[in-house]
Amino acid sequence: MIESILIFCWALLISMFSIPTIISVAHSKRILDEPDFRKFHDIDTPRLGGLAIFAGFMTSVAIFGQMSLGIQQLLAGSLIIFFVGVKDDINGVSVFKKFFVQVLAAGIVLFYADVRISSFQGFMGVYDLEVGISYAFSFLVILCITNAVNLIDGVDGLAGSIVVVICMTFGVYFYSYGEESYAFVCFALTGAMVGFLRYNLLNAKVFMGDTGALVSGFIIAILAIHFIEMDKIASAPAIAISVLFIPIFDTLRVFTIRVYRGVSPFMPDRNHIHHYLCDMGLSHLQVVFVLIIINLSVVGFCIFFSHLGNSTLLLIIGAFAVFISTVLEVLINKRRAQLDV
Repeated sequence: MIESILIFCWALLISMFSIPTIISVAHSKRILDEPDFRKFHDIDTPRLGGLAIFAGFMTSVAIFGQMSLGIQQLLAGSLIIFFVGVKDDINGVSVFKKFFVQVLAAGIVLFYADVRISSFQGFMGVYDLEVGISYAFSFLVILCITNAVNLIDGVDGLAGSIVVVICMTFGVYFYSYGEESYAFVCFALTGAMVGFLRYNLLNAKVFMGDTGALVSGFIIAILAIHFIEMDKIASAPAIAISVLFIPIFDTLRVFTIRVYRGVSPFMPDRNHIHHYLCDMGLSHLQVVFVLIIINLSVVGFCIFFSHLGNSTLLLIIGAFAVFISTVLEVLINKRRAQLDV
């Protein structure tokens, strides 16, 4: 317990106290995020908060963490993504280069640490996966979750708060089941993110940028895979998806809308769930609060009814996602109709 507290506090302090300097440098070098039609801020804002998050996380794990093989490869992959994220936040990086780096980072963890999903644990009657399918599916999971966190980074404090919820949930599970090395990773990222939220939650003075979002998403993806592979937890896949509900739900929903409308699924727009809620009149803080409550409610439901099994729980989660999406479409169309009158 003492190590967990030290890891959390160290990461928090490093992150929190490094951000003012980062903000100052970003303004002096004009490394700023400019407003556009998808964004809610109306002034140029520094986007290098990911530097502080990474510094707090990495130093905390390096000093107080436990360096098992999986953790070493996780840190190596995070370091690679960190560098491409920094370059993207400063000068921009092509989609192909970002994708290549993410594949490289995922490969390090999959092939060197063998951290992969090897079983669906009975979901739709599927148990053990063939090795080739296991690697391919795990690659897909890592890439999707890594970018899903980036996609929800749309209003002040949202991505950071969701990351805190995810890491704390996984961290408590890992610590309870004796997986302390992974629990320490969770607490380190939580502390670093809380330090960042000090400057991002209300009237954001800095954004995490691609650096913070992609590194956080990559770490969370590896944590989720390791969680699913723990055979001690009933309905682990369903619980993992419930923990990641908001990022996964929003990404799948937005991609579905774009494909349905005949545009590229990677084309930026204002169809994210946070856009809808803001357009309905909610403040940034209210949006964060609503989405956290939804995420925690889904997690609580899956934990309480874990005895139902993965297939039943995932079907219920899917039905709930469709219900929320339908309600959102009805409410936003009604709101837009009122504004057009």
